[in-house]
Amino acid sequence: MSTQRLEQLLDMLKDSPDDAFLRFALAMEYDKLGQYSESLGAFLKLRETHPDYVGLYYHLGKRFERSGNLEGAEMSYKEGIEVAQRQGDKHALGELRAALAALEDEG
Repeated sequence: MSTQRLEQLLDMLKDSPDDAFLRFALAMEYDKLGQYSESLGAFLKLRETHPDYVGLYYHLGKRFERSGNLEGAEMSYKEGIEVAQRQGDKHALGELRAALAALEDEG
């Protein structure tokens, strides 16, 4: 796989290190490239610096699930549900609730 997009994102982050969308895109790109520990680290950094970025919680939960950390996934979905409720984001709320329910069904 090409790392060109990854390099572009890293370059853009040099100019805008606090840009939540760029941080999210970086985490997703790491995941796409199979760099899972980097992806997890980028998601966790985004959660630390932009805890109201609701889009991160679903993908962070899925990253936890794929790595076998079901407690981390559950925590991520629940945190995301709280953020989505505060923001009135019904779409994200529905996705997060469905992911949590599927996780609980598996457990």
